[in-house]
Formats: sequence, C-alpha cells, structure tokens
Amino acid sequence: MTDAARTTGGPPKKAAYRRSAGSPRGEARRRELLERVTDDLAVNGLVDFSLRRAARAAGTTHKVLLYHFEGADDLLRQAVARLRDRRIGNALAVAAEERGGGTLAERVRAIWPTLMNEERGLRRVLDQAMGLAMYDTERHGELGRGASRQYIPILRSFCPPGWSEARKLQVSEMILATLRGFLLERLISGDTAGVDAGFAALVRALEHEEAAGEPRSP
Repeated sequence: MTDAARTTGGPPKKAAYRRSAGSPRGEARRRELLERVTDDLAVNGLVDFSLRRAARAAGTTHKVLLYHFEGADDLLRQAVARLRDRRIGNALAVAAEERGGGTLAERVRAIWPTLMNEERGLRRVLDQAMGLAMYDTERHGELGRGASRQYIPILRSFCPPGWSEARKLQVSEMILATLRGFLLERLISGDTAGVDAGFAALVRALEHEEAAGEPRSP
C-alpha cells in the first residue's frame, strides 16, 4: 500500500462526538482550526495525514476536531477545498487585471503563468489530492468532484455573456480537462516546451471558438 493510500489511516468511521451546532462562536472556531490544518497541508502535503497530525497542527486534540468535523476524511476534503480557494483567488486576481475584462482566450492565457508558477506546496498538495481521488475513488472521489464544482463556475464566468449556458459549460469542461492534462504532463514528463506548445494550441482554439459566435439552433 502506498503512502497516499494511508493518508487518513484506514476506513472512515463515524465519530461518537457531539458536533458543533453552528453557533457564531463555534463557526469561528471551526474556521480557525480549518485554516491551521490547511496551512499544515500546504507545507507538509497529504502523505501520512491523520486526525492526530491535524490536531497537532491546529494546537488542539483530535476530540476537539471531531466536535467540529465529521472525521479525518471530512477535514481533509475541507482543507483541500480551502487550498483550491487560494488557487482560484490567485487566478481571479490575475484575470481581473485584463483591461476591459478581456476575451475568454486572454483570460485563460493570463491565468496560465499563475498555475505554472504557483507556490510549490500548494501545487503539490492539489496534485496529491487528485492522485488520491483516482487511487481510491470510492473513498476519496469527492476530492476530484469537489475540484470540478469549484473550478467550473469560474471558467464559465470567463465565457462571453452572450453564450448559452450549455455552451459555457461545454467550453469550461474542455478548458478544465485540458489544463489539468497540461499540468499533469509537466509534472510527469518535465516537458515544459511541449506543454507550452499545447497551451498555445488551446488558446488558438478558444480564439476560434469565440470568433465563431453562438451556433444557430437546428
């Protein structure tokens, strides 16, 4: 069994601790704990992640974490989602700098260097999360599905406002899958020149897609 398969230490079990009722004070405490665990993941990655390691990082006990979260898997999902929020925030900040909003191709081209050059810890954890989702789909598939739910709305917002919702979704799915493939290819092969060439082809395809306008209904 690989280290990735042992990240949360065995089959998930329902904790027998009372949950936080969602009071303002309890929610503030939950967010504080989540941020500390998220920061630990960004530095140390997912390998050997466990509830006890999370508790040490948060400066508390595993019982306290089980008061606010449903278990190690729930905590892991939420922490990874927070790291994706950081990636999305970085990308949106860059896209917002495009004068006049920019075209779809220009926005995608603007965020690409941010994805390629983002902090190593963030990129490593999100790559590991995708690997874990593929390794154990039944248990950790939500790590992958959650990524799509976070990224697709952002990519749809980049699309021309006159497009139909169906077309925005189709193109956003294409962009997401292609960028994922490029990032994975760079990680596995180290072929930066090949990835750059592929990305240039994606930008040209998006330019053509936008220039084509909205297809007429049959």
